Amino acid sequence: MFITVMFGAGCRELVNPWCSLVTLTAHLRQRAQVPPGTTIALLAEDGHLVSLVEGLEEGASPAPSMGSPLLQERVTYVLVQTIKGEGGAPTRYESLLEKLDDWCPELAEELRWLSGLPAMGDGWRRRMGTRHGHQEQGPPSRPRRVGSLPPRTR
Repeated sequence: MFITVMFGAGCRELVNPWCSLVTLTAHLRQRAQVPPGTTIALLAEDGHLVSLVEGLEEGASPAPSMGSPLLQERVTYVLVQTIKGEGGAPTRYESLLEKLDDWCPELAEELRWLSGLPAMGDGWRRRMGTRHGHQEQGPPSRPRRVGSLPPRTR
């Protein structure tokens, strides 16, 4: 099982998530040069956000959490920084892939929506109802595919 993780200036890293979540997270932090203490997540090409802190919090089960159950094989993910809001402010998500708007505008819009920010474009999609939170892992809540990341070019 392998996934592709994009970050930086168009860098792609082929990763085997069949390891502990601690190892997977440490590897991604090192490869993307993410500072210690920064919370990271992965945004799938279908807009599904996967938190990488699941099972790493204090009080979690003593068995090491695995990255593989959280991720779908052969999917491309964008590395994302999670910034917890203070004083009731919503959690924000920032892409660690430079120029995400150029690579995949639909995913950039998805991050803005997850962060509670207004859409930048002409409202490429309309959301129905009021959003009362979001789920950071598990099955996607939206069966549609918001877009696809560009194929690797040589």
